[in-house]
Amino acid sequence: MRRIAVLLFLCAALCGEARLQTVVDLVGTTATLECYADKDPGTAPCVVVCPGGSYCWLDYEHEGVEVAKWLQSQGFNAYVLRYRVAGWWAWATHYRLLFRGHQYPDPLVDAKAAVGYLRDSLHARHIGFMGFSAGGHLTMLAALNIPNIEWAAPIYPVVSMSEDCTHRRSRRALLGEYGKGNADLRDSLSIERRITAACPPVFLVNCVDDPVVDYRNSVLLDKALTERGIPHTYIQYKTGGHGFGVRKDKGTTECQQWPGEFLRWLNSISYKQ
Repeated sequence: MRRIAVLLFLCAALCGEARLQTVVDLVGTTATLECYADKDPGTAPCVVVCPGGSYCWLDYEHEGVEVAKWLQSQGFNAYVLRYRVAGWWAWATHYRLLFRGHQYPDPLVDAKAAVGYLRDSLHARHIGFMGFSAGGHLTMLAALNIPNIEWAAPIYPVVSMSEDCTHRRSRRALLGEYGKGNADLRDSLSIERRITAACPPVFLVNCVDDPVVDYRNSVLLDKALTERGIPHTYIQYKTGGHGFGVRKDKGTTECQQWPGEFLRWLNSISYKQ
């Protein structure tokens, strides 16, 4: 009898795991959405998580799955977006001089497909975006181009595609071999030049000692949000570097405070979990 009970428990656990973690193929793209959700999406807050990786690759486990699990533990439904990126081959060579490969607007198309799935198939009502590094850039693109996104949380984000502080690898990966030299395209994808009154509230975090994405990217975004009167919080840590995600063994004790600050910020804008 005890053995049967154990087997039933394991089966239930496996079924629960399968129910809570489902990978969805999004319509009209090769992108996928991995779901960490156990609440009614019609009422629970839903977060699309965009991992970083310079638009060349995705730090999927660290800035995707780990973040989604943390969000789920805090009462959110979390969905990790595996959006299209240029890939290692595009980073190592210039093959996109001959073949298009993946570049803008592919990641934004994928973000729109993710929101379409959440709204049309799951009837989600409260959707926010959280992204890291290049995923932070995509988070802001989504917030500025998809109606009724309730908030955006770019963490140590790539922001500008025009200024001298731009992250050049991300620019080349997103704009392509020809697009990276197109001033109009660079300006149109520079988030600090795209902020309008329709931008949702923003939670922004970065570190001055970031060795990967120049900290001035976030300064530019903070300035643009301030000038346009967009409700936002900008936390600039002195130490922490880049790529710390929600881990307690990366970065510094200073930057590791950001998850708690994020939750407090969300409550402060009257977002009901």
